[in-house]
Amino acid sequence: MRSIALLALALGCSAPLLASAPAHAQATRTWVSGVGDDANPCSRTAPCKTFAGSISKTAAGGEINCLDPGGFGALTITKSITISCDTGTAGVLVSGTNGFVVNAAASDIVVVDGVDFDGVSTGLSGISILSAGAVHVRRTTIRNFRGGGSGISVTPNSIATRLHVSDSFISNNGNSAFNGGIVIKPAGSGSVSAVITNTRVDANTAGIRSDGTTTSASVKTTIYGSSISSNTSDGVTAIAGTPGGSLIVMSKSVVSNNAGTGLTANNAIFQFGDSIVAGNLTGVNSLNGAFLQTYQNNMLHGNGTDNVAVLQTLGLQ
Repeated sequence: MRSIALLALALGCSAPLLASAPAHAQATRTWVSGVGDDANPCSRTAPCKTFAGSISKTAAGGEINCLDPGGFGALTITKSITISCDTGTAGVLVSGTNGFVVNAAASDIVVVDGVDFDGVSTGLSGISILSAGAVHVRRTTIRNFRGGGSGISVTPNSIATRLHVSDSFISNNGNSAFNGGIVIKPAGSGSVSAVITNTRVDANTAGIRSDGTTTSASVKTTIYGSSISSNTSDGVTAIAGTPGGSLIVMSKSVVSNNAGTGLTANNAIFQFGDSIVAGNLTGVNSLNGAFLQTYQNNMLHGNGTDNVAVLQTLGLQ
């Protein structure tokens, strides 16, 4: 009888521990809802209210999904995660701060899919990427971040980061010629390779800037099938601190009606083909020994000054 009593006592003491264990477990998939509650476990039947409330309950490499439209708030991302919302407007409305800050490890992969960012004219950057192995931005709208940042800013300090932006709309961001739609500016030994496809970077201050002036490594950007137009400063800029430290390759894109220069290469390499450069204050410009190279199949015409004399020609392979 005594042994049975001791067994019962042991089981009784361990039962609360066993019961509380699931509360600390992280799920591979969690959910947010406009009518959720961050006190919930973020399951499909008991969703959370915000991305910040959900991410702590989501395992590294897991996914946060939206059950319905809602305003899900700002977020700092420090691990591999996918945030995917296909059910209407998944809103991130912020004032005076960033929408998402990505500060993850060099091996982490972050996916942002179907999110609508609005900085209500005072937000800093829609997505600020400080550190990550790769960030994928798909089917996303970023607008009205005019508080000193950009729609997307990429500034790793010591690691190699890959950026992929596709099927997105980035507008009305930036407050100077040095920020705007997408600004890539690593520092230290940080490097960035970026691919931007089927995306509109329109009506910002600067359009796209690939800036290698503060890194000992390189910035490489590919732009395909995109519009960089109606920005209040330059359209697309490649700038480097050392020759060749920044490279842009652009194809099948439209750079038009920018209030500054359509394409600028400054101590950098800029190669473009099968694209339209029209209606800008200046069509193209090359500074400080840059290589601004055309594949000779572009439509470069109708700018205030086309400035075609600065171009070098490349043959099609």
